[in-house]
Amino acid sequence: MLLLRRKLRLETDRLTLRPPVHSDFRAWVALRLSSEQYLTPWEPAWADDHLTRKAFANRVYWAQRSINGGTALPLFLIRREDDVLLGAITLDNIRRGPAQAGTLGYWTGQHFARQGYMREAIEAAVHHAFTRLDLSRIEAACLPENTASRGLLEKSGFKYEGVAQSYLQIAGRWRTHVLYASLRGDRRGKTAAGAA
Repeated sequence: MLLLRRKLRLETDRLTLRPPVHSDFRAWVALRLSSEQYLTPWEPAWADDHLTRKAFANRVYWAQRSINGGTALPLFLIRREDDVLLGAITLDNIRRGPAQAGTLGYWTGQHFARQGYMREAIEAAVHHAFTRLDLSRIEAACLPENTASRGLLEKSGFKYEGVAQSYLQIAGRWRTHVLYASLRGDRRGKTAAGAA
């Protein structure tokens, strides 16, 4: 079973979604550095060692343990035509028992934004979560002013559910987020996003 999970691959029209490996380090650092100003307004503050080889190795080990333990599904987006790393998507905080839910997070390099790559990745990850992991609910949250992320979630079938005060620390301070969810077999129809 361990061998099968290590070989986890999700395919979309243009992408392969797979767990990070140690040899991704240089491409990951280059992408994060080239997109730093683009990413940091929307992410938790980067630790001092964020871009170090040791921190990346820890990320790879965490990904392997999480996949094997069924607690998270961290995947890199690799463009198949040229094997370029575009970003990452993680289904984290997978909860079993009566919840059968997980939380989706994602980022893409600035040069690859608004080209439909992340929508492909979200749709593949959600399909995998519903059909292979047997989850019932996928949650996602973003800053209210992040209109690109809100639009992406809505185009990917997520419905607006409300607001969470002081939800995450972003750029070093507690920030309110808007909440979205995708439900397996969702019959709710469209929901209007309220003023946040």
